[in-house]
This record gives sequence, structure tokens and C-alpha cells, in this order.
Amino acid sequence: MAAKQRILVKLGGTLLDDPASRARIAAELTAASRNVEMTVVHGGGKQMTRFLAERGVESKFVDGLRVTTPDVVDALLKVFAGSVNHELVASFVAAGALPVGLTGIDALLVEAEQLKPELGAVGKPVRSNGAVLDTLVAGGFLPVVACVAGDARGNVYNVNADQMAVACAGGFHAERLIFMTDVDGVLDGDKKLLPLLTRADCARLIETGVATGGMQAKLNSAVDALNLGIKEVCIAPGARPGLLADLLSGAAIGTRLVA
Repeated sequence: MAAKQRILVKLGGTLLDDPASRARIAAELTAASRNVEMTVVHGGGKQMTRFLAERGVESKFVDGLRVTTPDVVDALLKVFAGSVNHELVASFVAAGALPVGLTGIDALLVEAEQLKPELGAVGKPVRSNGAVLDTLVAGGFLPVVACVAGDARGNVYNVNADQMAVACAGGFHAERLIFMTDVDGVLDGDKKLLPLLTRADCARLIETGVATGGMQAKLNSAVDALNLGIKEVCIAPGARPGLLADLLSGAAIGTRLVA
């Protein structure tokens, strides 16, 4: 019997904020997971900002990254590893999957180190222990990973969800990494969709200022994934019904990045 394709799906937190959207995505991913070996990584920045604001904690960002004070680390565990992760896990249960909620701290799935002192506990992934994902998938379980990492000294790090997805995809030896986002894909200077990109194309989009902010970060993460040996990265509109099934059947949706 041919080995199943391994994919890693990264879900943007915006897609998970609405219960109906969360339920639809969980149902579609559950259906797809019967034919592939899958791990899911998710963000939750919108939910985190709201949680902090409700408690009077202002969110400060430097270069698009949230300054992570001890108060924010506490919220990180309550929101990313707590409510966002477990609401998604519950949606997968309702869809008939066998999900297991995890963070990068568990079995040191993703080990990180401090990125910059001025950012506080913001981490950069340095290695991934894919064995925990292999074990879960082999047992028929669906790993659902929140973007929280750790280190061997017991520190907790806030990690950008795209970088978390790349680290997990590398450890999992995924063939494809799919970013389900709140945009149609990567756009050129005229706001037209770019269906196919190489590393050189990504560098040019960033250098010319066409890709900035969140899209620049996504392209950098996609290039990191290609450099880890992942064959294809796709940036596609997560709000589109049936997206994953269509992508797996070869439909051209969003932007594909290939080595």
C-alpha cells in the first residue's frame, strides 16, 4: 500500500474566532485527514489581543511581533494553549476526528530561544522533535498544535504561528505546508493573484516593497519551509468552502511556492 501524503495545515486565528467557521474547517480537515497524514498548527492573535484588552493590558508590537511580558505569557497559556486550542479540538471531536491538543512545550515538540531581549519571551524555533507527531499520527490521532514553544530549562516562548508551522512541518517531514489564511493568496503590485512563486520571486516581492508586514513574514516562513526540504507551500483563502479537498485534488487555488 502506498504511503499517505504528509501535510501540515496552519490555521490563522481569524478563521477560528467564529464558531461556524471553526466547525466548517474542522469538518473539512477531518474528512481530508482520512486520506493523508495531517498535523494542524493554529494561531490566535486576535483572540489574544481581545483577552489582554479586557484585562487592561495594552498590546505592544515591534516589527509585527507582540512584546511578551510575564502578563502576556500568562495570557499565552490561557488563550493559545487554553481556549483557542481546546475550542478547535472540541470542533474536531464533533466532526468525528480523534484530536490531541498540544503546544511546542509538550515533549519539547518545538524548542525555541529568545529572539531579542526587547521583545521579552518571544521565541525563535531552533529545532523540532517530530517523534511526538509521528507517534500520534501512527495511532490514528490528529495533532492540533498551539503556537507556544519551550526550551530545555522550562521557559515558555511566544512564537509566530507561521514560524511554528514551519518548525512542526520540518519535524513532521511534511511534503506540503498549507497556510489557510484570511487572504486569497499573494498579490502583485496591481493586486492580481500570483499563482506560482519561487524563492527568487519571494525575495523580489519583499525587496520591491510589494510584500510587507504579515505577507512579508509569511513569504519568509514559506522560504524557510522550502529550505527545510518541504516540497510545496500553499497560501490560500481559508474562508473558501472545500478549500483543502480542492487543493488535495490538484486545483489551482491561492499561491503555490515551490523549490
